[in-house]
Amino acid sequence: MFPIEQIVRFKYKYIAKPFLFRRDPEDVHDTALTLGKTLGKSVLVKSFFCFCFVRHDEMLKQTVCGISFENPIGLAAGFDKNAELLNILPALGFGYAEVGSVTGEACVGNAKPRLWRIPEEKSLRVYYGLKNDGAEAISARLKGKTFGFHVGVSIAKTNSPATVETEQGIADYIKATKAFRDIGDYITINTSCPNAFGGEPFSDPVRLEKLLKAYHALHITKPTFLKLAADLTHEHLDQIIELSNTYSIDGFICTNLKKEHGEKGGLSGKAVESLSDDMIAYIYKKVGKEKIIIGCGGIFSGADAYRKIRKGATLLQLITGMIYEGPQLISEINRDLIKLLKKDGFTHISEAIGKDVL
Repeated sequence: MFPIEQIVRFKYKYIAKPFLFRRDPEDVHDTALTLGKTLGKSVLVKSFFCFCFVRHDEMLKQTVCGISFENPIGLAAGFDKNAELLNILPALGFGYAEVGSVTGEACVGNAKPRLWRIPEEKSLRVYYGLKNDGAEAISARLKGKTFGFHVGVSIAKTNSPATVETEQGIADYIKATKAFRDIGDYITINTSCPNAFGGEPFSDPVRLEKLLKAYHALHITKPTFLKLAADLTHEHLDQIIELSNTYSIDGFICTNLKKEHGEKGGLSGKAVESLSDDMIAYIYKKVGKEKIIIGCGGIFSGADAYRKIRKGATLLQLITGMIYEGPQLISEINRDLIKLLKKDGFTHISEAIGKDVL
């Protein structure tokens, strides 16, 4: 382990984390956003963080859907809801980030409390309810700006009774999409948030086809991904794969939060890990490299990331692992991926994709 990573891990585990985990998790998240925005304004701080955490290696570089990624590790949607951290995230070693989810209208989200830690499961229970500033405000914040890596935009329908009906919900998605037509490097259509008013109507294949047909009619030229619910059956996945072929969807994010009956919100982290892994492997068996799979759920180490790659993931996303393990985790994962690839005789990450399901 690089000394700086070891030092940061030790201080986070024994000093910062015990203190932070005694505080309300949403308060900690808000403090992290404020700190990240402040640090992102300092060239000196970003240069120091880059020295500590950024690893450049040809083994990890990929061109995916025409986009060049320095490494496969991205920040999942749900952390930087309003696109406020994009100046600092590249300096932590991320290869890309996904902001949002962004909705057609501004949304205050669900009533507090709406975020809980579950340490025994290395998980978070999330019930934010798509809190964000809305498509118009966030797109204005990003317009004309460039960052040190690529940025995806997750779009969803506004958490409101006004978007429950199918046509109104589709109109909300379309409004958000139009706001980001020329902003961001790719779009993720999030139809699987378990915390919004009216549930997940667009996980249903019939409604999903209506949404994709309306989206397809916009002739968006950038890559588009679907973020999938964690509890989909194989039959349901087969239908979604068929729709993705019909409407030129480039790939899938596996997966969103894990729902639990009788509980508010959905679970992240290790609680969703096996569901994510199984879905990655199933979809890869069906489509191979014809579609891009982004693995999300339970990535706490290089070994976790490598397992998802060998099951079929080309790119990866995380949030919860960083909260439990510390900000040095991204650097550690990239370093360990290089070691694991070399150990198995691979010269590039693309050679390992799907090796465990062939």
